Amino acid sequence: MKILIVDDERYIRESLKEILDFEGHTTAEAADGKEGLEAAMTGNFDAIFCDIKMPVMDGQEMLAKLVENGVDTPVIMISGHGTIEDVVKCIKMGAYDYIEKPLNDLNRILITLKNATDKTNLVKETKILRKKVEKVAGVPEIVGESEPIVRIKAMIDRVAATDARVLITGSNGTGKELVARWLHEKSNRNTMPFVEVNCAAIPGELIESELFGHVKGSFSGAIKDHKGKFEQADGGTLFLDEIGDMSLSAQAKVLRVLQENKITRVGSDKDINVKVRVVAATNKNLLEEISKGNFREDLYHRLSVIVIHVPALLERKEDIPLLVNHFINQICAEGGMPIRNIEPDAIEELKKHSWTGNIRELRNVTERLIILSNQTITKEDVVMYASPLFR
Repeated sequence: MKILIVDDERYIRESLKEILDFEGHTTAEAADGKEGLEAAMTGNFDAIFCDIKMPVMDGQEMLAKLVENGVDTPVIMISGHGTIEDVVKCIKMGAYDYIEKPLNDLNRILITLKNATDKTNLVKETKILRKKVEKVAGVPEIVGESEPIVRIKAMIDRVAATDARVLITGSNGTGKELVARWLHEKSNRNTMPFVEVNCAAIPGELIESELFGHVKGSFSGAIKDHKGKFEQADGGTLFLDEIGDMSLSAQAKVLRVLQENKITRVGSDKDINVKVRVVAATNKNLLEEISKGNFREDLYHRLSVIVIHVPALLERKEDIPLLVNHFINQICAEGGMPIRNIEPDAIEELKKHSWTGNIRELRNVTERLIILSNQTITKEDVVMYASPLFR
């Protein structure tokens, strides 16, 4: 572990350093609170030993500054000339524990250090788990203040409460699924299922079974009755992603469901009533697909009561700073890492990229920069690491 020792008495620093170095830790020293604060803000320490009474800036003031700046490194106060009231005040301010001078009890020092770091690790793990649970349970925000994003948010607010079908268009990686999720989240169906189907990922011969279900024995491998996605989404929202890749035969059956609100499982002749809001998305120009005979015009008009176009990242470059900072906070929190800073020049360098992979590519690049850069992401880091081939 990396440990900071802050004390104005040199022999105290040297005694602690000798003990901790012997135990295999790495140590750094500071002779007063001001030096200690500067080191603690930049050094990414696992623990800090800090004297209460010091010149320039005392331990209480240093502790207060650390808390104020969100530094969660455990601080163990060293009490020599301080009173019990001073010690209690430090504990209330956020210090983990205190050790009295002279530092003669080796076991006390090492046990206190172990307990402090164990607690910090537990807190970090809890934060990571909480973030992961929130990620699963909640819907990520739509990040951006550009004019296209403001329009999309306004459209979602206006359309979500209705049952109107929505067609979401845009390139891969722009965030079409996120728009669909917010349409569901802000609707009166938000307590019911949101079911997603990637039409491009399901083989053509299985798409009908996946959407409408099947009965036992209807085909080889159908060993029991199976509910399709329309039934699973009953009362909620069905998101048909990449609907431009759906086969014409499946399109015809989807059109029937939209017209009659009924489905028939594969291998059955029994109709099942369903009440589902359908939201579809595509990265293709469906009007061109219609002219080529690849997509049904009547289905297109059924799906496109409302059309929401999600712009490519190049059309909303002014959102890049917000997105990058959002991803930095998100990725560091999920990984239990200190939050990285990013220089303005680095942001400007990111704006120069083509971003053919859109938001998805920007997030991947941000994660790469976090892993490969130091505490602050610089323009040089972006030049070196933003390309997947690493220049």
